[in-house]
Amino acid sequence: MAIKNANNQEQAQSWAGLAFVWTGAMICIPSLMIGGTLIAGMSFWEAILTALIGNGIIVVLMIFQGIQGSDLKMPAVKAAGQVFGKQGSKKLISIILAISCLGWFGIQANVCGMAFSQFLSLYQIDFPVWLSSIVWGIIMLISALYGIKILNLLNYIAVPVLFVVCLYALVVSLKGDVSQVFQHEPTTSLPFLSGLSITVGSFALGAVIAGDYSQYTKKRGDIVKASILGILPSGIFMIAVGAILAITAGTADVTAVFTKLGLPVIGVIALVLATWTTNAVNAFSGGIAICNIFNFTKSKEKIAVASAGILGTILAAFGILNYFVPIMNILSAMVPPVAGVMIASYWVIQKGDKTKWKEVQGINWMGVTAWAAGAVIACIPVIFSFFPKLPELPNQPLIGCIISFVVYLVGKKIADSRKKQVLEEDF
Repeated sequence: MAIKNANNQEQAQSWAGLAFVWTGAMICIPSLMIGGTLIAGMSFWEAILTALIGNGIIVVLMIFQGIQGSDLKMPAVKAAGQVFGKQGSKKLISIILAISCLGWFGIQANVCGMAFSQFLSLYQIDFPVWLSSIVWGIIMLISALYGIKILNLLNYIAVPVLFVVCLYALVVSLKGDVSQVFQHEPTTSLPFLSGLSITVGSFALGAVIAGDYSQYTKKRGDIVKASILGILPSGIFMIAVGAILAITAGTADVTAVFTKLGLPVIGVIALVLATWTTNAVNAFSGGIAICNIFNFTKSKEKIAVASAGILGTILAAFGILNYFVPIMNILSAMVPPVAGVMIASYWVIQKGDKTKWKEVQGINWMGVTAWAAGAVIACIPVIFSFFPKLPELPNQPLIGCIISFVVYLVGKKIADSRKKQVLEEDF
């Protein structure tokens, strides 16, 4: 899920403050959706194990990326300036961020539009989902253009509200009978690796750009604590809630759950508030990413933000929510290879020594090629899944990261060897 960029602040950040940022990012509607998706094809404990391992992978990537950002005192797009080059990093990460933000904007607007249409139908008002998605997409976009500071403040209200609403829905839906959860039999089959890919894809971008948030955290140990305590408890809790609600209420949609409880207004307010505040940030971040891609000046920032919001709203109108799983799979294929290359360079070649880091001007094609190799190979099973006649390939969420990691190390070794050989010939 897309998360807002960290504010530039010179003061040191505590591990508890950083952990709260990660917790707030995990407590969201898409986390509930992942729980509902997993439980449709798994038993409850299989879904929880998938959530644990998937979020564990995210935490490991966050620790490596977060410490690098803290060591260098710079965000991910600048820290990647060595492996991808200054311009390569700016373009590559911005493209990935733009794609992610546009996708998430569409998904959130679609979720909000669907929930609002269902709410109005309770009062015999027929309001099409596509139209509702467009209306809420426009409202969210306008908020991003003119009210981003207020919405950032509202986000601190929306997260606790959604947490309380989910907790209440969980308690009421169980009604003291937890046996139905543990006796759940899935109606379909979801392979473990596919479930893992969905889970990793949900926050892969957050893991890669962890340095944006941890650059002001002084101690490496604080980043480890913040990543573990900020991601694992909240991430597993929200997926578990989504899974349990899907079992007990037949859906992970909190508005539908509260409608069954006779409290539809509470459910729709919580959902609208949560998606609204998050989506204003998605539009804003997507607009900034577009500015970086096309080298727009500050004066064109609002045009870029408007473009991001309009494209996201169009996706919502066409029902992007129906492609939630493929989108998560694509993100899990494209994003982790970025971390694979950065980890290979900083932690293996430089051995975590910040004094060895040096920005490369222009584009570092070795890093870009290593990323592309991992991303393309990881995307093949996802692409095959769109064509029923093609053979089904297992979706390995970490394969792209590992391939990019290895390709970069091998490429760097070959390049260094050739450089050494040229120097020896010169002498």
